[in-house]
Amino acid sequence: MNRSNGDSKLGKLPHVQLLGELRPGARGVITKVQELREATLTLRLMEMGLLEGGAFEVVHEAPFSRDPIVVRVRGSLIALRREEANSIEVVLS
Repeated sequence: MNRSNGDSKLGKLPHVQLLGELRPGARGVITKVQELREATLTLRLMEMGLLEGGAFEVVHEAPFSRDPIVVRVRGSLIALRREEANSIEVVLS
């Protein structure tokens, strides 16, 4: 098996991206929530439903600056700063 190019017996491994890089309409699954400088903020994001394995959809972004973005998670709409969203690793579905 050649891991250098992401190939496996079942096909290519999923491409991990940061939630803050995505545009409205993007959907996928959260793979990792990285620690932020403020541990309480990381805990708060997880309490709002931003958990590993959870499905998400980017619903909206502010015009011009694109900050904040609005994400649908577990039926709730959550507004996130790009800095916060960039601490969340995802794969698209």
